[in-house]
Amino acid sequence: MATMTLPQTSQIIVTLEDNALVADIKRALKMIRGIASVRTATISDDHTIPPAMRRSINKARREYAKGETIKCSTSDHGVGSPDHF
Repeated sequence: MATMTLPQTSQIIVTLEDNALVADIKRALKMIRGIASVRTATISDDHTIPPAMRRSINKARREYAKGETIKCSTSDHGVGSPDHF
């Protein structure tokens, strides 16, 4: 099987609490222009998550709980842009 390396790609990790949503989320993501691929993965053992990623996930959960979510007007805006929050 040949593999292809995509230059300058980004990944977004989405954790779903309801497995029934997986198919709908995958279908919706595939409709967005610029999405190269959509794959599912499961993490069966919490110890497989590196400490840095665990800290990032926990920080995101705290921010979400406090209502500190990101709102972007276009996909061109990212962290550090004027309308990040």
